[in-house]
Amino acid sequence: MTAPVTPQLLLSAYAAGVFPMAESSTSTEMHWVDPSRRGIFELENFHISRSLSQSIARCKYRIRVNHDFAATVAACADRQETWINDEIFTLYQALHTAGFAHSLEVWDGPDLVGGVYGVTLGGAFFGESMFSRRTDASKIALAWLVHRLRAGGFSLFDTQFITPHLASLGAIEISRNDYHRRLHAALQQSASFTPPDYAPTPQLVRQRKIHTS
Repeated sequence: MTAPVTPQLLLSAYAAGVFPMAESSTSTEMHWVDPSRRGIFELENFHISRSLSQSIARCKYRIRVNHDFAATVAACADRQETWINDEIFTLYQALHTAGFAHSLEVWDGPDLVGGVYGVTLGGAFFGESMFSRRTDASKIALAWLVHRLRAGGFSLFDTQFITPHLASLGAIEISRNDYHRRLHAALQQSASFTPPDYAPTPQLVRQRKIHTS
């Protein structure tokens, strides 16, 4: 990739169904990825197992949104092999400042112990990466995130690829054509990562209910 990648170009890439990756944290180049098979969560089918439900109910963690986006991205990159290099870090920080990138974070007192971040366009959420420093912290983050996306009117949760971890929570793999069809529909919609009057509770998240009844 020779031409500089700008935040606006990055948003255009997401709208076209592609996303960037670097070979490693020290790489000075990025490349665009458009997988033939795409991982997604169908939001209504996110699976909360009995053990995860219990973890959500009994944990004393605090769930925060956009409290420390930079630290969340840095934690996602803090592993032996990562595709997040300095340029990618800077680009997503710019998207966050512009209101297009968000983090959902799990805090244990003063410690950031889990989280996930991604990009929003229309009714699509493009999940970029997640991390966990406590048992079930990333699963808890995903459960709260899916609840928030449903409340905010999102219709597409793109996970890029599928892993056994994501599949255990209900993620599925679809074809590139199916993904682009769903993406086109989601981009025509309006959604909010911070919907007004949204007040989730552990019980609502566990029961996958948006409102009390």
